[in-house]
Amino acid sequence: MTTVAQTKTVAERVWAALDTVRDPELDEPVTTLRFVTEVRVLDGREVVIRLRLPAYFCAPNFAYLMVADAHDAVAALPEVDAVTVLLEDHFAAEQINAGVADGAGFTGSFPGEATRELDELRKTFQRKAYIAALERVVRKLSAADRMTDAPLELTLGDVPDGRERTSLLRRRAAIGLGNDPGAMLLVDEHGAALQSGDLAIRLRYARAVRVSIEGNAHFCRGLLATRYGETSSTTTYENGAGR
Repeated sequence: MTTVAQTKTVAERVWAALDTVRDPELDEPVTTLRFVTEVRVLDGREVVIRLRLPAYFCAPNFAYLMVADAHDAVAALPEVDAVTVLLEDHFAAEQINAGVADGAGFTGSFPGEATRELDELRKTFQRKAYIAALERVVRKLSAADRMTDAPLELTLGDVPDGRERTSLLRRRAAIGLGNDPGAMLLVDEHGAALQSGDLAIRLRYARAVRVSIEGNAHFCRGLLATRYGETSSTTTYENGAGR
C-alpha cells in the first residue's frame, strides 16, 4: 500500500527537512521566517537551496549555523545525492557558502578570524529557547489555575497536551533533559531543580528571555519585509510552484 510519505515529492521532503532548521537566536524555523527563497531539484536528486537574511551584516556565526544546518538536514534525505546551499545578499556569503560546501567548519571558513567552532554558541541559544518554552508552559498552567500550592512538585505529566508542551519537550531533548512524564517540570537549563526561595526571580528571568526572543523575531521580520519590499515569501519548487 502506498503511504502518504511515499507520495511526497522530493521538493516537499526537502521543505519538510528545512522546517527543522532554526535560526539559533530567534528559535524559529528558517522556513516560517521566510529566509528560504528557493528550493530547486535538478535531475531528481540534486538540490539547490537559496537563503537570505534580514540584514546584510547579520552575524556571520548565526548565518553559518543556518547554512550548515540546512545543508546537513537536506543531505540526510536518502533521495538526495547532492546539496548546494547558497546564502545571498550577505557580506560573508562567499566564505560561508564555500566553507559549508567543503565541510570546512566555521574556523575553516574564516581562517585567521574564527578561533573556535560554534557548538557552545548553539548550546547557549538552545538553553535560552528551553527557558522561554518553560515560561510559556508556566503561563499556560497559571492561566488555567493549575499552578498548585506546591509548584516545585509539578512533573511533565502535569502539563496538558498542546503546542506549549510539544515545544517544551523538544527543547528539553535538545539540551539533554529527559522527557519522562515523571520528570520534574521546574528545572533550570542544566537540569537542576528550581528552589522555592528563588522561583519568582527565575520565572521573571524566564519571562524576560521569552519576550526578548519573540521581540527579536518580530524585529527581524520587519527588517526582512523592509529590505525586500514584500509581505509574503517568494519560494520555488522544481516545477516553479510557490510553497
